[in-house]
Amino acid sequence: MSGQPQGRRLYLVRHGETEWSRLGRHTGRTDVALTEIGRAQAQALGRRLTGHRFGPVRTSPLARAADTAALGGFPDAIRDPDLQEWDYGALEGRTFADIRRELPGWTIWTGPWPAAETVDQVGVRADRVIARCLASDANGDGLLFAHGHLLRILAARWLGLEAASGGLFALGTATLGILGWDRGTPVVETWNEACHLEA
Repeated sequence: MSGQPQGRRLYLVRHGETEWSRLGRHTGRTDVALTEIGRAQAQALGRRLTGHRFGPVRTSPLARAADTAALGGFPDAIRDPDLQEWDYGALEGRTFADIRRELPGWTIWTGPWPAAETVDQVGVRADRVIARCLASDANGDGLLFAHGHLLRILAARWLGLEAASGGLFALGTATLGILGWDRGTPVVETWNEACHLEA
């Protein structure tokens, strides 16, 4: 990332709960809605972000992310196709255990990825998002509403790691991460911060 504007941070928000995320089903391009809990989580995320001034606010065009942005107070977020979740192809809608019965030893990070994007192809999309957020005309911290695997890969790429290193960063639904800098080195400042609902 040499030559990029240092000091500008990226706030990463994973969407609230959906029925498929609750069940552990791989949810790529299927446009699954937020549950009632997910909608309340989105509003809690919005309260967490209140008071911070952002530059570009972007969201995946998929409803679970775009609705999280809107419910969180950012209805005018720019819809960015590069923020869509991994296209899981033939693995869409399936659980880890189900896939492992057919493909022993499989992980999303190592493949195979039948009829799907590869981890490196998702990494290329993440790189484009980072470049847009750090462009000279994108003043202020970026705020991104997106999906678990995409955001994990984006964090890895921010650090200069291979896309598959996203497997090292667990990320729950309705969580916040902040990517920043330490003396010119890209760092993770905050990760997997749960935005709990008020009692």
